[in-house]
Amino acid sequence: MPTLYVVVPFFNEPRTLAACIERLEAAPLPAGWSRHVVLVDDASAPAGRSAADAVAARHDGHADSNARADHDGRNGAPALTLLRHARNAGKGAALMTGFDWILARARDEDAVLVHDADLEYDPADHAALVAALTTDPMVAVFGDRWHGAAIRPGVVAWLHRTGNRALTALSNVVSGLRVHDMECCSKLLRMPLLRTIRPRLSEPRFGIEPQLTAAIARAGGSIREVPVRYEARGFSDGKKIGLRDGLRALWVIARERLR
Repeated sequence: MPTLYVVVPFFNEPRTLAACIERLEAAPLPAGWSRHVVLVDDASAPAGRSAADAVAARHDGHADSNARADHDGRNGAPALTLLRHARNAGKGAALMTGFDWILARARDEDAVLVHDADLEYDPADHAALVAALTTDPMVAVFGDRWHGAAIRPGVVAWLHRTGNRALTALSNVVSGLRVHDMECCSKLLRMPLLRTIRPRLSEPRFGIEPQLTAAIARAGGSIREVPVRYEARGFSDGKKIGLRDGLRALWVIARERLR
């Protein structure tokens, strides 16, 4: 039975983490798939750390400093692993920590999916993402938030959507791929593709999104897209990505073109 490893990088998120994991574990998957959640705590403050400890405890795990809480799904409980950074390093660094842990254990038939802890994405869409996988291990599946998604109205939301579309268009020019939402968190890869591109990943923050896309293209991979639901939150709710990250994404796209 193939395993879907779901990497959930987070920094703080004490108000949303438990609900995120509950919704994720309640979401159905296509027949024949099991799920293993990999939480990566990017050196959260005490409140976020306690929230992660509580989640791990419900899975019979423990969470010592710089260690992992690991539960393999015995007794009917979903499998969950908690990894921790000693210092805050960024979303990209957290993803790479999760990827490395998974690659040391996974089989070629398994897959990895990225999911945020802030409740912007609906894990009910995971079944459609997994169903879109093909037998070709070099085909990734990305979510697309801009097709029928519920987008929060207002100037900030418009700027967010417009900026993402601009970055996606530039990424497409560089990569030769044709995707609609390069910055979407929901990215699903089979293990052979992840193993191929992992040495090319180095961006510690949100620049990991265009770098991962460029790495797939450079490896000769391709991308399928599936519409996903998206409930954007504002900066007052804890959203972390900002103008600096957009400028960094531009630099990463340009740099990947030179490579």
